[in-house]
Amino acid sequence: MSDAQHDYLDSNYSWLRLAISLLTGTIGSAGMWVVVVVLPYVQADFSVDRGTASLPYTATMMGVAIGSVVIGRYVDRVGIVLPLVISSITLALGFVLAAFSSSIWIFAIAQGALVGLAAAVSVGPLIADISHWFNRRLGIAVAVTASGNYLAGTIWPTILQQFVDDLGWRSVYIGLGVFSVLTMLPLAMLLRRRPPIVLRSSSTLSHSAAGVRPPKSIDLSPRNLQILLVFAGLCCCVAMSMPQVHIVAYCADLGFGVARGAEMLSIMLAGGIVSRLATGFLADYIGGVKTLLLGSVLQCLALFLYMPFDGLVSLYIVSLVFGLSQGGIVPSYAIIVREYLPAAEAGERVGLVMMATIVGMAFGGWLSGWIFDLTGSYQAAFINGIVWNVINAAIIVTVLVRTRRPSTMAA
Repeated sequence: MSDAQHDYLDSNYSWLRLAISLLTGTIGSAGMWVVVVVLPYVQADFSVDRGTASLPYTATMMGVAIGSVVIGRYVDRVGIVLPLVISSITLALGFVLAAFSSSIWIFAIAQGALVGLAAAVSVGPLIADISHWFNRRLGIAVAVTASGNYLAGTIWPTILQQFVDDLGWRSVYIGLGVFSVLTMLPLAMLLRRRPPIVLRSSSTLSHSAAGVRPPKSIDLSPRNLQILLVFAGLCCCVAMSMPQVHIVAYCADLGFGVARGAEMLSIMLAGGIVSRLATGFLADYIGGVKTLLLGSVLQCLALFLYMPFDGLVSLYIVSLVFGLSQGGIVPSYAIIVREYLPAAEAGERVGLVMMATIVGMAFGGWLSGWIFDLTGSYQAAFINGIVWNVINAAIIVTVLVRTRRPSTMAA
């Protein structure tokens, strides 16, 4: 590898690309949050019950989950630009189709097959792409890019709520479609440089000579490690979904009102952004596995705090603590993939883990609701989340132990 090629890593352009990726992810993730904002308006417009009105959100998340893998694999071959271009156009079409939908089912299809699938580019594939541009600051780069989704959840609901009240949800969807394509297309053009991994893959220099960290050795095959990470991602997000999905309903049940619960959710997501950035810095020093284990333990402790403390002030505090605990968990998986597995397969492998986390959120949200219906209380649902969290921690400990004791062949 020439010096010019190596200069791509952690360079000024790398940081500029990181800023563009964060902005792109924040815009591209809007479709994952606007469907939550318009839920009551859609329910009234189509005259359906709350469960049916919630189907478009489920469809959106499934679209993101599937797209994370399919598009991630495509990004490994052609880079991020073409998928972003297609995503921006698909996103715009999805918003417009949803705006003109005549039934909840057409609206759900538009959200899942178009909006959700297009939004997937802003999650796993974008994270995988930025990981190729950093070496010393890989952790913070992944964390910042992953924060785009949380930043979208903090910004978009507040902005869109005002426009929905003034213009109606259909007009907002059309406007959002136009805004997405007009902003994401130029941003995609700014990311036209191919990742330096393309240059590195053809180099005959060793990792040490090239100044790049070599993959870590582990006494697990790539396939088995991938399976463990997928299952770990599922488990941690089943646990994570309990407060994130049900905090609003939990506050309503306690008599504090929906508005207070929405405020707690915003605080939780804001804490998640801080957590993602902090754990990104930490991962650059102690590695992704230890960072993930720390986040898993802290999330478990935060879940415990929800059980004895159910006052209004204490719930605000615990929600902030939970956000600060769990925000860095999901980006840590992408860091681990880049530390242990082939860089040329990062898009597909990161996409698989991101898919597992999204499925975990969807399944965990439903499971917590089912447990509440069964028991009449969220206490059992919190315990269920803690159990899944313990399983996640056990998996990560396994990966950590295998890393410390690699077999001779793996080494």
